[in-house]
Amino acid sequence: MTRQESSSGFQPVPVQFSRLSRRGILLGLSLPQLIAVSFALLTIVVALYTSGAEAVMWTAPVWGSAILIATVGVGGRKLVEWTPVIILWSRRVLSGQLTYRKPIERPRPAGTLALPGDAARLREWVDLESGAAMIHDPHAQTLTAVLTVSHPAFVLLDPVEQHRRVAGWGRVLAGACRSGRISRLQVSERTLLDSGTGLDEWWDRHGVDDGTWASQTYRELIDRAGPAGERHATTISIALDLQASARQVRAGGGGMRGSASVLRQEMSALTAALRAADLGVGDWLGPGDLAAVLRSAYDPAASLGLERHPSIGRSLADAGPVAVTESWDGLRSDTAHHVVLWISEWPRSQVFPGFLSPLVLSNGVLRTLSLHYIPVRSDHAARDIRRKKTELISDAHQRRRIGQIEDAAATAEFEDVLQQEADLTAGHGVLRTIGMISISAPTQAELDVAVATVEQAAIQASCETRRLVGQQAQAFAATALPLCRPT
Repeated sequence: MTRQESSSGFQPVPVQFSRLSRRGILLGLSLPQLIAVSFALLTIVVALYTSGAEAVMWTAPVWGSAILIATVGVGGRKLVEWTPVIILWSRRVLSGQLTYRKPIERPRPAGTLALPGDAARLREWVDLESGAAMIHDPHAQTLTAVLTVSHPAFVLLDPVEQHRRVAGWGRVLAGACRSGRISRLQVSERTLLDSGTGLDEWWDRHGVDDGTWASQTYRELIDRAGPAGERHATTISIALDLQASARQVRAGGGGMRGSASVLRQEMSALTAALRAADLGVGDWLGPGDLAAVLRSAYDPAASLGLERHPSIGRSLADAGPVAVTESWDGLRSDTAHHVVLWISEWPRSQVFPGFLSPLVLSNGVLRTLSLHYIPVRSDHAARDIRRKKTELISDAHQRRRIGQIEDAAATAEFEDVLQQEADLTAGHGVLRTIGMISISAPTQAELDVAVATVEQAAIQASCETRRLVGQQAQAFAATALPLCRPT
């Protein structure tokens, strides 16, 4: 059978995502809700047994407020679940942590990154063998390296080729799960302002400037489209868990040298798996290239100058922003305003592998789509699945005892758990996936238009997005920076 015949008779295989678990500890109540309800019940019982029914009325504002914050929801969360966010935000406001200004008179210590917030603790380590810039987080005990990748237009491939590439990417993720030493894998697809150098280089290599009308027209189009165009860049970041690989680090010599040796092994395995998946593997980012990525994230307008002049702006010590101001639902740094959206719901129905194409192919928006894959060890995943099954069965039994009707969401969640158990038994890995989108624009008005465009593209991709509040700075570092930062 020829390839064309097999392609015409092959149908793409749809996939379905597991639902976001909203199951509580008891009767659908989460731990904060249970604490609030227990406090309300305890207040009623104490008042009733100490002073009688009148005391229950007197304490009504106390236990009534507790029940209110446990049951009333705002923005997709119960009021009691907003409490940690508000407390942390208030502490940051009182301590003046919402603004950052680069201390230009005091140079950064050697080996550190000039980044705001908790990213200031990151350290740089240049691996002499691979030339990669490895980022060490001494608090989270991780070591991260960033790889550039290229790929063809997935939506233009035939169904057979799409299925083959999806299977290859699945093997890449499965390898990360089986390693046991990878704490996080981040895939970032971002749009950047294009200075036109790529078009000029293509014309220099392939064009024929013979003075004809066609060649002149092509040259004029390139001159006009270059500075106003956009280009896409994709990176894959891999974070080594130094605690899980402590024995291998000691065997490699200990310290940062031993850690870098272990990370190089994971880098080689990832590169081989990506090549087997027919992805174009580029170079591991060195200090200069990584500095350009960090600078363009906080200052998108500087990406044009960095692309035209590759010899400047290549120091990690100066790659951070000059000024950052965080608000409740946004962020401003240097020449741009930023907003981070969280993909709170993946498609609930079956979709084909290219379902994210509306988000990836959206034009006229400077954005970064980041997918964080957190591998789960097989033994931990099996224990977690058993615990979920037990809790779901216990909750269903409890609902039947009190006469509560079983809803379709609980049934669907139980089916998802059974499917995860079947996949784990078949040898597949288990990953937790977090999707976030950072959007940038020169002005606040343009940012609002860009956010609306991305939200509409997410709807076309059957995804639900929410704007993060009270944590925009941390979310921006986790989304726009390819450093495997936690959210």
